[in-house]
Amino acid sequence: MTALAMLGFTLIGQVPQVAAEGRWSARILATDAPVDRPVAAACAIGVLCCALALTVTAWRQTRMLLDARRECRDLVAAGDLAVVDDPVPTAFALPGAPGKVVVSSGMLRALGIDERRALLAHERAHLSHRHHLFLLVLHLAAAANPLLRPLTRAGAFTLERWADEQAGSVVGDRQLVARAVARAALAAKRAPVAALAATGGPVPQRVRALLAPPVPARRNLVAAITTLMVLCCTSLAVAAQDMDGLFDAASPPCTTSHPPLR
Repeated sequence: MTALAMLGFTLIGQVPQVAAEGRWSARILATDAPVDRPVAAACAIGVLCCALALTVTAWRQTRMLLDARRECRDLVAAGDLAVVDDPVPTAFALPGAPGKVVVSSGMLRALGIDERRALLAHERAHLSHRHHLFLLVLHLAAAANPLLRPLTRAGAFTLERWADEQAGSVVGDRQLVARAVARAALAAKRAPVAALAATGGPVPQRVRALLAPPVPARRNLVAAITTLMVLCCTSLAVAAQDMDGLFDAASPPCTTSHPPLR
């Protein structure tokens, strides 16, 4: 989006009012601009559309978080656990200040004692690691760049897997967490799934991952992704520097008047 904005601004900067405000020559900028007008116009329109989508998404997500906080205040809870009298099996993490784990009586009846402990550990992992903020960033990134929309689904699944592994570490039994996730999903298959719920994401994949041996840390992959991010940020900084040089070249030289010699 930043690259599109820089390309689009080569056209916006040629508007006389903008050029006068920025104190550069619109004629020189039009001559030296390396981007064709149709391409720059398309980039500018794309940035405007992405900015609009980002604003709408940010408003919706902020409203959801505020509604969640409001619901948290109204819930009667024992510590961080709120049990609602509802025959529909459901369980989810409700972010707030502080957040709460909401479980229905129908879900508690569907699970055994140990499975309840695993389910609560899963939901508490969502709260302790503030997974709702990760989801917020994912939604904003997808709004700013439509090409990143598949990342939202993959990221949400990763958050569920994160909570699964954290729950397995807490209860000391990953197979128990797999059974709890499977049973909770079967019980809640007719109920709406919350954003941060133990029944979220592709449940069969999560269960298979929990029944398989733990995946070792992929430090090489992390290092490769970090290197790629550094290279992308560096190239963006170089492009911004070149863009700044383009507008500097379009600015008329400053003339200073000297007092006459006596």
